[in-house]
Amino acid sequence: MLIGLRTISGKLAMTLLLFPPLCEAQSEEKSVLAVVQRFFDADAAKDVEGARDVTFPEACFFSVRTEDGQKVVRSFTIKDYLEDLSARAETVRERMWEPTVLIHQDIAVVWTRYDFYRDGRFSNCGIDAWNLIKTPEGWKISGGSYTVELMDCPENPLGPPE
Repeated sequence: MLIGLRTISGKLAMTLLLFPPLCEAQSEEKSVLAVVQRFFDADAAKDVEGARDVTFPEACFFSVRTEDGQKVVRSFTIKDYLEDLSARAETVRERMWEPTVLIHQDIAVVWTRYDFYRDGRFSNCGIDAWNLIKTPEGWKISGGSYTVELMDCPENPLGPPE
């Protein structure tokens, strides 16, 4: 009986020793995802300063889509994006689901499905790949790439947008 208790106590102690790093990792993942969500929220609100707060001034983005059977790659800087954001007439909403977050020291990657709406109507879906770097102020987006897909979009488990 004493051996059984020692074994259980040992396993419990080991679990408790491993639990704080697990909690810390989950907290970091939540922080990383919160930054991406803040970017989506700033985009929807046309909030230039909100988008600027979560990105590096040197951030660069790439989109990949198919037009007329040809792959088209476009790039833009955060500066270009912020200039367009303030002048944009349409309303937009981007939602992510099934994110995978990879973190190593001060870099992170978020790979996630997304859907995108313009003026309340479905526009496209795809995959977002966000790159982030941890700064003294917290995580910031350094850039990203995304696909623009018009067909065969999976149903978002979040349901239709509100």
